[in-house]
Amino acid sequence: MRKKILVTGGAGFIGSHLCKKLLEENNEVLCLDNYFTGSKMNILPLLDNPMFELIRHDIVNPYIAEVDEIYNLACPASPIHYQHNPIQTVKISVMGAINMLETAKATGAKILQASTSEVYGDPKIHPQVESYWGNVNPIGERSCYDEGKRCAETLFMDYHRQSQLKIKIIRIFNTYGPNMHPNDGRVVSNFIVQCLRNEDITIYGDGNQSRSFQYVDDLIEGMTKMMATPNEFIGPVNIGNPTEFTILELAQAVINLTNSKSKLIFKRLPMDDPQQRRPDISLAKDKLNWTPKIELEEGLKKTIEYFDILLKKNN
Repeated sequence: MRKKILVTGGAGFIGSHLCKKLLEENNEVLCLDNYFTGSKMNILPLLDNPMFELIRHDIVNPYIAEVDEIYNLACPASPIHYQHNPIQTVKISVMGAINMLETAKATGAKILQASTSEVYGDPKIHPQVESYWGNVNPIGERSCYDEGKRCAETLFMDYHRQSQLKIKIIRIFNTYGPNMHPNDGRVVSNFIVQCLRNEDITIYGDGNQSRSFQYVDDLIEGMTKMMATPNEFIGPVNIGNPTEFTILELAQAVINLTNSKSKLIFKRLPMDDPQQRRPDISLAKDKLNWTPKIELEEGLKKTIEYFDILLKKNN
């Protein structure tokens, strides 16, 4: 049955892939974006689809539409962008969540919150399980994003308890792939762009901090599977790839795949940068029958191809 689905942040990196997937499943999609980090170029191939509607809107302001489902993705997600205007980042996370929850309340829609592994902060347990409450600095440079997302989860749970809203919460771990912004400051896009330009690769700290990297297609599958679960299961649930790599290993992989002449340079580690980040995905396996399928090398090749075309086009 065709559904009418609202995607906030739909012109962003993840949102554009989600819109494409939902259209392929024969749904009607309303895409909301204010283009702070999103781009019309990401959704250009979708504009001719009669089931796709693009609306310029900032969810800090209320928006009501008769929809069956809402995916709330709107929020800058890279440190460069969310630290550019930290107060606005908190507003998007908190007021945006309230506005979308009010829309769900008014229309009876099921609503999914795209939360983040950043709610775990610099974790004291490894890998991270959903029952872990995290180790977050509430007054640091990253707090606008970390605490904003934590508050959004609180709001979702309180609307569920108080108004019986049908909610879903996922916690997204490091994700990469086509449609990433070349200057978003995230480690995968940074390394690929630097290597394609044969510039020095910037490593923050000693490079031995670890991350787990999931390709965007795996995330989208996990996201849509979560939305399709029975109403009794609300999450939160980790969606990420549990295979762990150091930042140095990632840099070397990108150098090898691009045949780059880039050299490594080391800079001071940013404040509150986590030393380790890896999801325990037992719950996702059990409740969603989901595991990531795309290995790092395969995903990096696809992402490198995207950036290579993009950079050549912009030169």
